[in-house]
Amino acid sequence: MKIAVEGCMHGDLDKVYKTIQYMEQIHTTKIDLLLCCGDFQAVRNERDMESLSVPSKYLAMKSFWKYYSGQEVAPIPTIFIGGNHEASNYLWELYYGGWVAPNIYFLGFAGVVKFGNIRIGGLSGIYNQRHYRSGHFERPPYNENTVRSVYHIREYDVHKLLQVDEPIDIFLSHDWPLGITDYGDWKKLVQQKRHFEKEIQERTLGSKPAAQLLEKLKPHYWFSAHLHCKFAAVVQHGESGPLTKFLALDKCLPGRKFLQIVEVESEPGPYELQYDEEWLAITRKFNSIFPLTRRNADFGGTELEIQDCRRWIRSKIQVRGATPFEFVPTVTPYNPSEPVSDAYVTENHRNPQTESLLQFLELPYVLNSTSEARELNNSPGLLTPKGVGSVNYNNEEIPIDEVDDLEEAEETDRAESENEDL
Repeated sequence: MKIAVEGCMHGDLDKVYKTIQYMEQIHTTKIDLLLCCGDFQAVRNERDMESLSVPSKYLAMKSFWKYYSGQEVAPIPTIFIGGNHEASNYLWELYYGGWVAPNIYFLGFAGVVKFGNIRIGGLSGIYNQRHYRSGHFERPPYNENTVRSVYHIREYDVHKLLQVDEPIDIFLSHDWPLGITDYGDWKKLVQQKRHFEKEIQERTLGSKPAAQLLEKLKPHYWFSAHLHCKFAAVVQHGESGPLTKFLALDKCLPGRKFLQIVEVESEPGPYELQYDEEWLAITRKFNSIFPLTRRNADFGGTELEIQDCRRWIRSKIQVRGATPFEFVPTVTPYNPSEPVSDAYVTENHRNPQTESLLQFLELPYVLNSTSEARELNNSPGLLTPKGVGSVNYNNEEIPIDEVDDLEEAEETDRAESENEDL
């Protein structure tokens, strides 16, 4: 199986697909799957940009809306995770994973699926210690704080991934596992990104939970993005244990190393994306403690046994099959010929895919706003519509760092530009 791995998409689907098609042509080959490591930006229309955490000058519609509307169709199956620049309102609709457009699948805030016989896991978002042990308290419409915290990974999602026992072939994370630079040429890395050296020395470059997952899951491959550079490493697990090949990639820009073709041993095709039995069992077991306020989950509060869940899921799959539920659009897509309405409308949808999956698992739908979330989102910091006037349809640069402090983010961007000019 030939897999194209892409770093930060930043909404440039047209460019990435054209690059892949060009590579297929010059190498006379066929790519079976595209994996994207975050900052996908599944922006369907102007209102989705209210949930996109970037400074106004970096807002751009890009090209996802074409695939959502059906104007374009992804030429190859695509699987992605979320990063820290996402249409978070849309991804929340598909918390458990699902099709964001035909042939484009979101792995969820945490998830595992099968593509053919290849098992692919992933964790969306980036690590921030302040919110790691919080629940998922954010709801759209987001305010100036929750639009940034919504993409911070939570212990609940990591805990579920730590329950995975069967082998994982490929794992995706947006930020890098903490300490991964120990296993590659970090000196060459800091020649390109001088401002990384202090973080490497202080052991703050990367995600602690991702490092924990790397140690537990030991996947054959681990792909990341976020830091807008290419970096490779090989992790030996124990003295004679398995190897994990790590690769981080850049963002989609001319002359940047944003795409890599990897050949993975697999059964012969054709390949089909399917739900993963073990992951559905984990989802069923832990959904009863899904934390939807600032409080963390009570991990001792689950009553179901995982093996009982496995048997139950297996019997359900034998009847229905493991094919994910079909894509269903939930909002009107962007139309370049129609002006944006000045009215701000809260569109808090129950995605039919999510409803169907939960009905299949015989679980309640719990993604609705809680009283705490409503109180937070109605605070004075509520974001106001930016409107067409603030949308720059040509900008390609987006800061790599989380924008809790916009000035700090822009300083980081300037430091990157200085290093790249050397």
